[in-house]
Amino acid sequence: MKDGKLGFGIIGCGVIAPTHRKAIEACAEAEVVAVCDIDEEKGKAFAEESGGAQFYRDYAEILAADDVDVACICTPSGLHADCVIAAAKAGKHAFCEKPLDIDRGRMTAMIAACREAGVKLGCVFQSRTSPDMIKARKTIMAGELGPMVLGDALLKNYRSQAYYNSAGWRGTWALDGGGALMNQGVHGIDLLLWLMNDDVESVFARCDHLVRDIEVEDTCVAALKFKGGAFGTIIGTTSCNPGEARRCELHGKHGTICVNGTKLSRWAVTSEDDGRATEVEPPEEIDGSGGTVGDNKAVTAEGHVFLIDDMVKAIKEDRDPYIIGESARKAVDLILAIYESSRTGQDVPVTSS
Repeated sequence: MKDGKLGFGIIGCGVIAPTHRKAIEACAEAEVVAVCDIDEEKGKAFAEESGGAQFYRDYAEILAADDVDVACICTPSGLHADCVIAAAKAGKHAFCEKPLDIDRGRMTAMIAACREAGVKLGCVFQSRTSPDMIKARKTIMAGELGPMVLGDALLKNYRSQAYYNSAGWRGTWALDGGGALMNQGVHGIDLLLWLMNDDVESVFARCDHLVRDIEVEDTCVAALKFKGGAFGTIIGTTSCNPGEARRCELHGKHGTICVNGTKLSRWAVTSEDDGRATEVEPPEEIDGSGGTVGDNKAVTAEGHVFLIDDMVKAIKEDRDPYIIGESARKAVDLILAIYESSRTGQDVPVTSS
């Protein structure tokens, strides 16, 4: 730490790295001091764009740097655990892009490594930072919708074949860990679980690559059974043309909340004598910005700013970050169960082991 600012080192200078940089630059108590990428030309260019930050080609070197307090993990998904565990062993805090990782055992190991080293592990699911989403979650947690009946996520994104061809790891099991669900849909799946305030007990699913020439799925449908008794569905794809705004629909005995992107689109609770729910406030105008459109060009830094600022405060106040590893892994655990169900044709329990 220098002059009260925590030094951030960004590992991986790909598509999401500029969003992390913008978020760090927006925080008065943080600065980008180093970047790392195996592509030297790309990494050095990114370092120059980051105010002349030090460039490293090996992440072991950036983690050994004295001025790096926090490692921002922006590598391909299947490399997240290796980087986080190495950061913990080096005594560095870790801020990890979604998904936490693509393997249950590695997620367990990275969470344990940070706990044992006494460093913070902050995770990225920026939809949880939206005021509308926080309002919806608190309403459901307070029981205002009554016992939950259904929780549905419609995740209809668009990614071209060129997108998958743009990097060798995209659309692979080894490094992407999956497709429409693990890479793009994981945000909506995390949001569904967080809003429902419940875990999924079991799942039955079908996945396939119907349009794109990739190893992993570009389309999936899944039926969920929540531990609290509710049912749910997930429809995920990267082959809707054009993509649509992510939609979550939450239905309880006494009412309904629907969200498009991170904006409320419907809010109804019981008010009629016969128990029928009615709209208690008009739907707010749906803003297509802020990453709500099903296209990778829609990602903005607003949610990352919230999470970086919280990460800095968590370190200085010695508390857990807003999104901890144990919470962030739940979406991945569910996705892995969905993949297993699709492979086996069976109902599959959702576990973390």
